[in-house]
Amino acid sequence: MLTIGLIKEGKVPADNRVALTPDQCKWINQQTELKVVVQASSDRCFSDYEYKRAGIEVVEDISSCDILLGIKEVPIAHLIENKMYLFFSHTKKEQRYNQQLFHAMMDKQITLLDYECFEYEDGQRIIGFGFFAGVVGAHNGMMVYGKRTGLYDLGRVYKVKDYRELIHTYFGLKIPPIKIAVTGSGRVSHGIVEIMNLMGIAEVEPDEYLEKKFTYPVYVQLKGPDLYTHSELKTYKRDHFHEHAEEYRSRFLPYTHCTNILMNGIYWEENMPRLFEKDDITSHFTIEVISDITDDAYGSVPINLGDQSINDPVYGVSKKTFTKTEPFATDSIDVIAVGNLPNELPRDASRYFGEQLLKYILPELIKGGNEITERAIILKEGKLTDRFSYLTEYAQH
Repeated sequence: MLTIGLIKEGKVPADNRVALTPDQCKWINQQTELKVVVQASSDRCFSDYEYKRAGIEVVEDISSCDILLGIKEVPIAHLIENKMYLFFSHTKKEQRYNQQLFHAMMDKQITLLDYECFEYEDGQRIIGFGFFAGVVGAHNGMMVYGKRTGLYDLGRVYKVKDYRELIHTYFGLKIPPIKIAVTGSGRVSHGIVEIMNLMGIAEVEPDEYLEKKFTYPVYVQLKGPDLYTHSELKTYKRDHFHEHAEEYRSRFLPYTHCTNILMNGIYWEENMPRLFEKDDITSHFTIEVISDITDDAYGSVPINLGDQSINDPVYGVSKKTFTKTEPFATDSIDVIAVGNLPNELPRDASRYFGEQLLKYILPELIKGGNEITERAIILKEGKLTDRFSYLTEYAQH
C-alpha cells in the first residue's frame, strides 16, 4: 500500500493552506488503496486535532511515506532523499532564488512533480489555487478603491470565517458607476468574475466599454485576442502567441484611458508584451487601482514594484517617479501585489485544491501514472526529464 504524507510547511512565513483536508484524507483512507498520514503542524488552517478526529494518524516523522504532498517550496534541510514530492517548486521558469533547492533535490535523487505542470496537452492547467486568488484579489482591488475614494467601505477577507461569510458582506453594498478591466481567461479570472457578479457589477462588451459612459458599475473581461495582436499580421493565434510572443504587441492601451480599476489575471513570461509601459502613464491614464493578481514584479504590470504581505497588501506608485509612495495619494496609482492571496481564505482554497487532486491526479498516481502525471515530472530520481531539458543550464551546479 502506498502511503501519502501531508508535510508540515517549512517556508517562512509558513503557508497555512493544505493539499488535503481532514475529510478528504478520511475518504482516501476509506475508499482507496492509499493511506494518508499527516505531519504534525501548528500552522495549518486545519488543526492536528481535526485530522485526528477524522481518524488520520498525525506523526512527527514522515520518512516512511512514499509520496509527500506540500504547498510551497520545501526547505533544503527538510528534504528527504529518494522520495516523490508534489509541491509548487517555482523552478520551471528558472527562478534563481530556488536554484539551490533544485540542485539539492537532484543531489538527493528526488522525484519532483510540480502542481503547476499538471496540464492538458494544450497547456491548460488542471489544478491550482487560481480561483481563490482571483476571488481575494478582486475583493482587495474593490476594497482599495473604496478606501481611496471614500465612496464605500469593504473589510478584509482574512477576517471572515469562510467564503460564504464573505459573500454576505456584499449584501447592501452599492458600487458607484466605475469601469473595471478584468484580464485573463483562466481560473484567476473566473474568481475575479465571480466577485464582480456577486457585487452586482454588469459585464459589457469591449466596444461598449471603450465607447460608452454608464450610470452603473461595469466590467469587461479581456482575453488573449482582446489583449494582443501580431505586430505585422494583426492577428492572434493562441499557440503561435505562446511560442513567439515577442512578435506581438499589446492592445490594452485604449483601456487605460477609461478604466478605474485593473484586475490583472493573465499568465506572463519575459518575452510577452506588457499590458502598458511606464511611458504610457500620462494625463490620459485613468487607472487608479491595480490588483495585480498574477503578481510578476516588473512584469505584465510594469509598476508592480514587488510583493507585499497579506497584512499590508497595498502601496502607491508615483506617476512621475514610479517609486513607492504611501497608498491613496492623489498623484499615485495604488497597486496590490500579494503572492499568497488564497491564504486569506485558506480552508475554502484547500478544500477546492484537494478536490482537484482527488479527481484528476491521485487516482492516476495509484495506477502508476498517465500522460498528465508524466508531463508534470521535472525531476525523476534526481535527473531532468526530457520535457524539462530546457532547464539543463539551470540544473548545472
